[in-house]
Amino acid sequence: MTAQIFKKPVNTNNQVLTPTDPFNIHPLLQHQSAALDADRDDYRRAIDLLIDNLIHIEDTSGEFLLRLTDGRVIDTKAWHGFEWTQGIGLYGMYKVWEMTGDKKAWDIMINWFEDRFKEGSPSRNINTVAPFLTLAYLFERTGDRRYLPYLDVWAEWVYNDLPRTEEGGFQHIVYNSVNNQQLWDDTLMMSVVPLAKIGLLLNRPHYVEEAKRQFLIHIKYLTDRKTGLWFHGWTFEGRHNFANALWGRGNSWVTIVIPEFIELLNLPKDDAFRMFLIETLEAQVKALAKVQAPSGLWRTILDDETSYEEAAASAGFAYGILKAVRKGYISRDYEAIGIKAAKAVRAHINSAGELTQVSFGTPVFNSIQEYKDIPLTSMPFGQAMALLTMGEFLYRFI
Repeated sequence: MTAQIFKKPVNTNNQVLTPTDPFNIHPLLQHQSAALDADRDDYRRAIDLLIDNLIHIEDTSGEFLLRLTDGRVIDTKAWHGFEWTQGIGLYGMYKVWEMTGDKKAWDIMINWFEDRFKEGSPSRNINTVAPFLTLAYLFERTGDRRYLPYLDVWAEWVYNDLPRTEEGGFQHIVYNSVNNQQLWDDTLMMSVVPLAKIGLLLNRPHYVEEAKRQFLIHIKYLTDRKTGLWFHGWTFEGRHNFANALWGRGNSWVTIVIPEFIELLNLPKDDAFRMFLIETLEAQVKALAKVQAPSGLWRTILDDETSYEEAAASAGFAYGILKAVRKGYISRDYEAIGIKAAKAVRAHINSAGELTQVSFGTPVFNSIQEYKDIPLTSMPFGQAMALLTMGEFLYRFI
């Protein structure tokens, strides 16, 4: 019998993962997270705080309730509502679960849908489609047959019955306004990406092609060719971009959805549509680099230094930029502005887990001042966009 040689176990407890002075070490020899000046456990704790705050937000004053003429009252702040604000909250939570396997996040998502299905579906519009993006991912993971009719019915409504503008764009109809002949950049996140995901999931390629078409239409009418940034809205009635507002959060939806859409479709690198989206994204990010505030945040009107800095939009920019760099869609030269933004977002998460400096829901306005007058308040989408950022930042520690 051959003698076995036993080796003494290596003691790994003495590894020093973070050099005491990383800047004395050549960058190629540093641990990959040494120059981040950030603590992984702190970002993980921030995620826990954000989730807890997200599901406990309340509008105690009634100031932010949406009161419709038919008597309905829509709560866009509380977790039990059914709007785009909760839809983005769900997606932020799903991306955290995807990154960490957080059981608490999973249970919250499942329970949210269980509770909403018991209540009955809301009226259909661009914004109430938003939660179905997360539902599609949950169906993909669980195979829960009860989810399928909802995905089927709502996606068919988007494809066949959602009001259209000239040239077939998705008209940005919401709870309290039909917004006739209007395109908004929010639409790409709220309805277009959900349609594409459901199309892939249910093997309905016409949904995917429609989603691609919507990206092209929105790029055609909402991008500012002078800067690479995006206007908030366009109307075919009068054919103008309203206040020509380069609104922060509207732009941040674009920075989020383009990397998400490219990843979702998994198109080859030489695909013309993929290249067009990447060029559109890089033009925007190049412009964003020029208007980032010294704090690391961006302003609610990106090119107006008299407008306040807004943390939700900044979180969206940080997430989209860092993900696009990680996936190789845009140059690594942009990573520094994404890291700076992510750290600024972290600094705006208080001890109660609230992302501060978040503007309330914002319609398309006819003047820049109206954007600057939108009040600041805690919102589910702010929490969610911070969750996206914190989760994406954790990839830097792997």
